[in-house]
Amino acid sequence: MKKLEIQLPEIQIKNGEILHFGEEDPRVRRRPFSWRMFLLILLVLCLLSAANVFIMEVYLKMEVFSILAGMGVGTYWAGMAVIAAVVLHQVSCAKFDKPMRRLSRAMRAVAQGDFTVSVQPVHKRSKFDYMDLMFEDFNRMVRELSSIETMKDDFIANVSHEIKTPLAVIRSYASALQREDLSPEQRREYALTIASASENLSALISNILKLNKLENQTMAPSTAPYDLTRQLSDCALAHEEQWEKKQIDFDAQLEERVMIQADESMMEIVFNNLIANAIKFTEAGGRIVLRQEKEGDEVVVTVSDTGCGMSEETMNHIFDKFYQGDTSHSGEGNGLGLALARRVLEISGGSISVRSTPGEGAEFTVRLKRIADEKRKTDEKRE
Repeated sequence: MKKLEIQLPEIQIKNGEILHFGEEDPRVRRRPFSWRMFLLILLVLCLLSAANVFIMEVYLKMEVFSILAGMGVGTYWAGMAVIAAVVLHQVSCAKFDKPMRRLSRAMRAVAQGDFTVSVQPVHKRSKFDYMDLMFEDFNRMVRELSSIETMKDDFIANVSHEIKTPLAVIRSYASALQREDLSPEQRREYALTIASASENLSALISNILKLNKLENQTMAPSTAPYDLTRQLSDCALAHEEQWEKKQIDFDAQLEERVMIQADESMMEIVFNNLIANAIKFTEAGGRIVLRQEKEGDEVVVTVSDTGCGMSEETMNHIFDKFYQGDTSHSGEGNGLGLALARRVLEISGGSISVRSTPGEGAEFTVRLKRIADEKRKTDEKRE
């Protein structure tokens, strides 16, 4: 199989402006003006002239044809063909060729990895045509590609950093375990540290894989009706040891029974993350409230705490991957929990929002569609 290689000309760009294009693109095989176009125009004009003479000779009975007259008419139409070809060439260059060259050069710049270029539309916004819209769409595409490239670089950097930290702990304590003068208590402590770092690394990789599957929609939710109240109770009890250890007042205000249609295992990720975060950021002796109530055809679940709270900037990025607003707790997580929770809710038809004030705690609100009582009773009868 032959390999096709295309050498792109060098392009110099400064502040998004293309300064130098290099040579013409060698892939271009035709120019706007060609002798073929001139001959075609001349042929059309000659046919029109011949048709005019034929009408005058046959239908109007006028003696207009002669060799001298034919030479004069031919010369005239040849001149008209040259003028028409030049005019069409200028119009074609101004309206199509030059703008398309600008677009082609900008696309070559993007192909070389520069996402700062842009192509200015030909007309004002009030007089846009399809070519101007194409330039606008191209500029929007380049901005999106730039954003994706930045996110990819940040993601790789963050993953590398997050993986490097537990690996460094494992390597350090594994080396320390080789010392012969360690007491049994020290060996047990070092082994527990290695096990904890391994669990953190395993959780990080698991969350990355889950988030990747959710974002690429390769993990389809398996929805079924289930009792949300029971799930919230189970999630709260699963963290009982942690909140009791910090002597936190945990207040669960749950209604008797609320049915929703969702993937139970995926929704468990959401509520476990919210409760774990509330415990993590609430100081000893603080208070956490888990509330669930109906609002119309929705069920609203809120998790509020009396922790350190968040600034406006932190709230704007709290659902970003690997973002951790309070770095004092960075060792207790990897910044993927809330990003994972938001993605789960997006594909489940729900939503999540946050409200917080620095020093006064935070409140996360989850909204989900619930199954109406009448529909629930009907489903139960069928079962």
